[in-house]
Amino acid sequence: MAEYYELALKYLKQMLGDDKEFREGQWKAIKSVILDRKRVIIVQRTGWGKSIVYFLATKLLREQGFGPTILISPLLSLMRNQILAAEKIGIQALTINSTNEDTWEDITNSILSNNCDIILISPERLKNRKFLNEVIIPISQKLGLLVVDEVHCISDWGHDFRPDYRRISQILELLPGGIPVIGTTATANNRVVEDIKEQFGANLEIIRGPLVRTSLHLFNLQIGAQAERLAWLAEKIPLFKGSGIIYCLTRKDTYKVATWLKQNGIKAESYIGGIENAEELEQKLLNNQIKVLVATIALGMGFDKPDLGFVIHFQRPGSVVAYYQQVGRAGRAIDKAVGVILNGNEDDEISDYFIRTAFPPVDILNKLVEVIEENEGLTIPKLEKYVNIRSTVLQKAVELLEIEGAINKEGSVLFRTANKWQPDLDRNQKVTAQRYFELKQMQEYLEYKGCLMEFLEQALDDPNSQPCGKCGNCIGKNFSPILKPELLEKAQKFLSTLEIVIEPRKRFYNYQRIEKDFQVCSGRALCYYMDSGFGELVHHGKYVNNNFDEKLISASVELINKNWGFSGTKPEWVTAIPSKKRPMLVYEFAEKLAHKLNLPFVPVFDRSVDAPPQKTMENCALQAENVQNSLQLINKPQPGSVLLVDDIIDSRWTMTIAGKLLRENGSGLVYPFALACASKG
Repeated sequence: MAEYYELALKYLKQMLGDDKEFREGQWKAIKSVILDRKRVIIVQRTGWGKSIVYFLATKLLREQGFGPTILISPLLSLMRNQILAAEKIGIQALTINSTNEDTWEDITNSILSNNCDIILISPERLKNRKFLNEVIIPISQKLGLLVVDEVHCISDWGHDFRPDYRRISQILELLPGGIPVIGTTATANNRVVEDIKEQFGANLEIIRGPLVRTSLHLFNLQIGAQAERLAWLAEKIPLFKGSGIIYCLTRKDTYKVATWLKQNGIKAESYIGGIENAEELEQKLLNNQIKVLVATIALGMGFDKPDLGFVIHFQRPGSVVAYYQQVGRAGRAIDKAVGVILNGNEDDEISDYFIRTAFPPVDILNKLVEVIEENEGLTIPKLEKYVNIRSTVLQKAVELLEIEGAINKEGSVLFRTANKWQPDLDRNQKVTAQRYFELKQMQEYLEYKGCLMEFLEQALDDPNSQPCGKCGNCIGKNFSPILKPELLEKAQKFLSTLEIVIEPRKRFYNYQRIEKDFQVCSGRALCYYMDSGFGELVHHGKYVNNNFDEKLISASVELINKNWGFSGTKPEWVTAIPSKKRPMLVYEFAEKLAHKLNLPFVPVFDRSVDAPPQKTMENCALQAENVQNSLQLINKPQPGSVLLVDDIIDSRWTMTIAGKLLRENGSGLVYPFALACASKG
């Protein structure tokens, strides 16, 4: 054993520097894999060096003549530094993903001919049958090691469960009994570990280290109103050393907070899942080119900035474990970092929504299985016409049914398998109950009077938990919630005049492109529906008074006169989209608005049938169809640019189709304007 230890230490120094030594637990994990051929779970805080374990184990196993390692990770794009370090000891890593499709054949040949040391894949790759049949199955019997990074994602009880991780059980079934497995995570309590044991096998070695982050100073503040939290951020952010992250629960709030900070002279950007410039924004934060990145949880696992000075939560996270993972981004390589939660009035409502919608409804799952069985050649866009659920829920439901073997996909076409299938109601109920328990635990954390770090460690079942002596409760001192009156007034005004952009749709629900000449332009909404102030006035005007308040007209005129970017051509006339139930409500508002703008009002639309309210249509196919079936022209549009007015906008299909009708029948550019935006995301 001594010779292997010396060899492993030599490679460690070659990777990281001559002054480096093994941290407690690293050699134990490597030994368990290369000599004892065990399955191991490593639960260690971020920055401990979990990747060192599997890269060194791979190197030593390869030198013993074993086959390559398969590494399954959701964070492949963030592993550049680790891979460069592994190359220093001769580890050749290859990956098959959507960005290197041109070289798949060459990569596959290298893997099959044993000219590759480690194969890096995302869990989503496991759904590709060709990859399984042509790569994984041929090498499964001679594999050296399987690594599952962020292994808590495999568990229903993990804070970041991902359905595609359930496919890993298929790989485990392919492996001979003696092939070692490593699972790594920084966030797994005993319940998650027990769930992983059930999938990996009971004979599992757990290597768990202390989770305390000695540099972190944690604070909790009860500041409910958004205006007050915005004022607090504008006042306190400039006082924090270095750069940091502000986490928000909704996409809307990331934009709102970033915009507010920029208006107050703080360099800030918003970051949400799926944005094209994600890597550019991450790099700006890494280089300290911005003070703060305002992000959803899309900026989560794997983002590593060792000198991150602070993490602030604009809203309370849904669980203690998720909070530990997010606040743990700060203070990895500096002596002091700050973590603050600002507990908002809206937090419970948002968290409850996320829990309630975590699983597709059982009746929807049954309906999907039935529809796919009865209709050949269905794709997901075609499937939307059969079920009234949101596109995101439909995608999740299809993925779940595919993982559970109820359906299969050939290309983009779905079909029913011969497998018997029943929804697992018991599992859904247990996980939902656990999520509500975690929410209650998070609420208790906000009220806790003892050590905040110790609370987090105990929630993660860290046997080494103890008071930190640094958090707000330990030192008996917290940030002051007293706000400058002028800053609070400014924040309240900001919220009441926040610019809400109505982005034009460029494609129909079936992905067919809308011709550019028939697209609407970028538009604006005055407020968010039911938000305090204007949002409440819109609700009252529509459902109580059947008449919109003069304050809404004045505010709308002010917003429109700001000229939000009218493509060089300002509106020359105004029209509106009527409601069947309240036919004159929007028309009368639009007429008054047109009068104030000194523009003619021309009624051109009517509702031909009493269609269901658009808000009851959940996906693009039904939303578009609902509008097409009910909206018609009754007068010829004017030739000039037009302001197209509606009261409440959500899916944007009404504006999209009405605008297309206007353009096709001779109008100029179409600028959508709505009193309120119903979408909160």
